[in-house]
Amino acid sequence: MTLSAEDRARRIKVLIFDVDGVLTDGQLYFLPQSTADGKEYGLEFKGFTAHDGLGITLARLGGLRVGIITKRESATVSIRARDLKLEFVYQGQSYKMEAVKDILRRAGISLEELAYVGDDVVDLPVMRACGLSIATANARPQAKEAAHYITHHPGGQGAGRDAIDFILGAQGKLDSAIETFLDAENPAASGADIGTGKDVGAPGA
Repeated sequence: MTLSAEDRARRIKVLIFDVDGVLTDGQLYFLPQSTADGKEYGLEFKGFTAHDGLGITLARLGGLRVGIITKRESATVSIRARDLKLEFVYQGQSYKMEAVKDILRRAGISLEELAYVGDDVVDLPVMRACGLSIATANARPQAKEAAHYITHHPGGQGAGRDAIDFILGAQGKLDSAIETFLDAENPAASGADIGTGKDVGAPGA
């Protein structure tokens, strides 16, 4: 029997995102820098949307465990992951299934309980294996072909939030997660919330 995307979403316990092209628009920006001895390098920075950040808070309030797997290694991603309080953070992963296997072990779940959001061919091994594969609106055709669900918004413009809303909606938890978030007296809301940005990038933050 072929399961619908909604049926697959109802089983999800862990949600993993690619970064470039999913949580960002895929553009890579480099600010030229040089060391004291004249060697040049580029300081990499990226843009993220607040919609995805709030979505990750809602995901936690809805019982999802959230993380990222990315091929690149970036201090910017480390900072954002810390601000988002992500449970699973894997950078420098050319073969993402190795990270997935570690996540399954750590979380004590099966592949059917894992959702993954990707946008390019590097994501295909995970998208073809996981319980719910999601492609962004800006994804390459191969990623869209492997997806059970395609977001309404492109990466860096709310695709992550689309994925979260879809899963929590299928599980019947989206509205309750929103109301919990809005309840200033509920300690669960502050416990699941992301950082305020005040200390982003500060030493020891």
